[in-house]
Amino acid sequence: MVCRVYHFERTIATQKSPGQWVQGNLAQAQELVKPLARVQTRMEVQRGKQQRPKRQPVEVEIAACPVRLTYWTNVRRKEPGQKVTKTLWLVKATILGTTQAPWWLLTDWPVEDEQSAVRIFTMYRERWAAEDSFKVTKECLGWEEVQVLDWQALQTLVALAWVTAGFLYHMGVTFEWEEVQLIAKLGGWEPHKDRKPGKITLMRGLRRLIDMLATQAVLSQYVSQHEALPPNITAFLQGWTPPNEL
Repeated sequence: MVCRVYHFERTIATQKSPGQWVQGNLAQAQELVKPLARVQTRMEVQRGKQQRPKRQPVEVEIAACPVRLTYWTNVRRKEPGQKVTKTLWLVKATILGTTQAPWWLLTDWPVEDEQSAVRIFTMYRERWAAEDSFKVTKECLGWEEVQVLDWQALQTLVALAWVTAGFLYHMGVTFEWEEVQLIAKLGGWEPHKDRKPGKITLMRGLRRLIDMLATQAVLSQYVSQHEALPPNITAFLQGWTPPNEL
């Protein structure tokens, strides 16, 4: 288990000395973490006088300390439970040279040396990228707004959303892909030296695709029920005819 910590008022026990634990909270445990590792990696961050974040080499310092959590196993359950005490590790990952707040992580994997500290940082970083990718694809697709689409059209949108996510999160998709370039143009991107489209531009391009397909689906459904569009709509669309498939 590896999770991000946001509520430092949570009650735990900290280790005062070997074998001696005292009641406290995660805020107090923050002062007890000890540096275990320093790694170099590449992340999208903003440094110094940079105007915007960009993917670049950074150093990350990783520190940790053990804590103990005591809980009842029958919380929110009807069956009888028992009191359990479990040792966890509070991990701090500081991205050096940036103003980004440290990552505070809680894990049940032992973090006692350099190798184990780097392992937790790597595990959470991979999970963070995956969660961020899912969030982007869900937001750009607007699930409730595409219910009028046929299944095939929805599959196409999901595929294009993952192409976009693959480009944004450096998962093997490059700007050389025609799909990325077309989505960027739909989002209003204009070619510029050394400036590739960002999240907002690509999301806007996907939204325009969604709007187009949703419009096609509604118009096609109207034509199938009424045999033709209203005269003024027909004149506005200048001879539009329903596509064979969406």
